[in-house]
Amino acid sequence: MDLGIAGRNAVVCASTAGLGEATARALAAEGASVVVSGRREERARAIAAELPGAVPVAVDLTAPNGPETLLAAARDAFADRIDILVLNGPGPRPGTASGMTADDSARAVHDLLLVHQKLINAVLPGMRERGWGRIVAIGSSGVVQPLPGLALSNIGRSALAAYLKSLSVDVAGDGVTVNLVLPGRIHTDRTDVIDSAAAERTGVTLEQARAASAKGIPAGRYGSPAEFGAVAAFLCGAPASYVTGTALRCDGGLVGVL
Repeated sequence: MDLGIAGRNAVVCASTAGLGEATARALAAEGASVVVSGRREERARAIAAELPGAVPVAVDLTAPNGPETLLAAARDAFADRIDILVLNGPGPRPGTASGMTADDSARAVHDLLLVHQKLINAVLPGMRERGWGRIVAIGSSGVVQPLPGLALSNIGRSALAAYLKSLSVDVAGDGVTVNLVLPGRIHTDRTDVIDSAAAERTGVTLEQARAASAKGIPAGRYGSPAEFGAVAAFLCGAPASYVTGTALRCDGGLVGVL
């Protein structure tokens, strides 16, 4: 399927590893020019060097002026035209709701909602004026079924999901779609951290914790980053022009609701 995004310009947040990197690679494979961004400058440069037309940007989006730094670099690279914005960010530390402080909650909302809102507010006017735009957030299945031990992620990502659903209604008539992709267990460094925490908590090895987790997935395995990236790229493409305001799960059947 031709996604119709050759020549489009995409900014992919936190794309030096994991799901963000997989999405950046999938978009580049479809002919989009991509900003590869993340805290690790060497990693951003290495990935961008492998992708035609890609631009590396070293930035911590959660730091003061992080969003502004990313957008300034993207605008310079793309002559102020950003067609696709993929939102992504590091997950908060594992923990329970009863163990959270108000400062923990505020930080989660800042990192997972407010930072992304700044980015959207900056690129949205241009998308609406041109009559075409794609905003896709890499979320979590915790949005629809809270994940045990990840209370801060559940809260922050749910706040972002509510905001994006509301935004999708405002901009649907302007040719701008707004969607989320909710990963289940995709094998990334982040899932290794979660599995390691589960192993320590239950007194088993990392391999045993991972195997136990996979047993709860109807597909019987973790997904690959490439499988996730393909789904995210589809939502950024022309064939998905009538898909907006939705949360599409890529989870091997993990979540037990429609």
